[in-house]
Amino acid sequence: MPDPTLDPSAPDAIPPAAEAMPRRLGIGINVFLQVLLSLALFVGINRLNYRYYSRFDLSPQQTFTLSQATMNYLSKLTRDVEIHIVFARDSKLYGEVQTLLEEYRLHGKQRIKLRSIDPVRDIERAESLKTRTGLSLAQNGILITSGPNKRFITEEELVIREAGTGTEKKVTEFRGEDAVTSALVSVMEGKIRRFYFIAGKGARSDEAVVDALSAVTEIGRQQNFEVLPVNLSDITAITMHADGIILVGARYDLTERELTMIDDYWMGKRAGILMLLDPNRSTKNMNQWLEGLGVKPRGDRVLLAQSTSTGAKKEFSVQAEFSREVPFTQHLSTTVTTFGGQTESLALSGPDDPRMKEKSITVMPIVKAVDSFWGETQFYDDLPVADENEDAFPPVYVGASVERGAVNDESKRVDSSRMVVVSNPTLLDKTSMIAVNRDFIAASLNWIINREKLIGITSKPKMAYRIQLTPKQNEIIFWITSIALPGVVLLLGLLVWAGRRAA
Repeated sequence: MPDPTLDPSAPDAIPPAAEAMPRRLGIGINVFLQVLLSLALFVGINRLNYRYYSRFDLSPQQTFTLSQATMNYLSKLTRDVEIHIVFARDSKLYGEVQTLLEEYRLHGKQRIKLRSIDPVRDIERAESLKTRTGLSLAQNGILITSGPNKRFITEEELVIREAGTGTEKKVTEFRGEDAVTSALVSVMEGKIRRFYFIAGKGARSDEAVVDALSAVTEIGRQQNFEVLPVNLSDITAITMHADGIILVGARYDLTERELTMIDDYWMGKRAGILMLLDPNRSTKNMNQWLEGLGVKPRGDRVLLAQSTSTGAKKEFSVQAEFSREVPFTQHLSTTVTTFGGQTESLALSGPDDPRMKEKSITVMPIVKAVDSFWGETQFYDDLPVADENEDAFPPVYVGASVERGAVNDESKRVDSSRMVVVSNPTLLDKTSMIAVNRDFIAASLNWIINREKLIGITSKPKMAYRIQLTPKQNEIIFWITSIALPGVVLLLGLLVWAGRRAA
């Protein structure tokens, strides 16, 4: 029977063109919808990927992972901040700085605007920034601005170099987060804190005084406070304009007038004091004043003495640990540091001491020598032997914090007076200052001025890694990369070609 669709004279015949038209239209609409849905799916997935994602810091030292202190501060920003990366692209630090500041932008709750300027290539933009800020931008650095306040962090402030006097000193630590967060606090506060550096009381050497003042000034520049040298004999009172005072390695005693000035300052509404004691000092008045606050210098020497096959060995360089119980040293509690020179032990009043309760004073140990050291009174002997009646045994404390007027309500603790006492004067020596001691001093200064938000940010060590391969391993890598992998790709191509030929 003939097909009616092929017989044009049949009454139910369907023209081929009329039948093909709807089919093509349907196929076209179907393809269009598929393409549209695919595009929508593609855009949607990319949108979700852009807004919701996870980032991982795979660097060995977690160089780009922000500390909790920085994260907390970024979450509470109240004003917009602009950060300009003014770095030449060929700088060795450019990549680290760019990646670190990207973390600030991502966690800044859209308050931080990040821009990058290469002063060598982007001359026009660099000149515009110079005109707007009034800065020369003559070197690589980071410019942070918020309203009228600005702070320029130089490239050298982002690193810690090895001690010594060479022209090309190796970078040992990257302290970008510390510098950037401190600068953020600087531009947000809009004012500079002030410390008095007490001079004129002698020291181990003139160089020690210069080193200590230089080190504290550098820390101050990074932490947004200024340090002013002051001789107590030239002033009549320590005014409340001083956020804190620093006394490093004094060998001569305070006069009654000077001690009265410091005591009046301490008993005021709020005070901050950092003392680094020299064990070889002769300061009876100052010792008595400290003892009245719950910290008694014992006048001994913390050491490790033992008999060896080569004779008696006496070690004065103290290995010390930081306390977990005190907030501003918690971030250092997993670190062991070294106190050079000589150190004496401190006898501390306990929490049940009625004298301290009467004065509303809380004394806490913050640094102690490791348990192999003890406080020896007969430290001049070639081989001192610990005497349980005279010497100090572990735990041997070499650092303490003192707080007057502390209360449980954090919002009212701004009015408490705080002091940090360390029984070693070498922590700020230029030739021996190590990064952990610098971080400890910075944390102490921030704590005594009630600025806990900057505590807990440490520098990250810069490590160099070298992979050494044996000749056999080099040969295996050559065969895999030069022969095996190209061979696999060639084989797959031949299989595809053969399959198409067979079809």
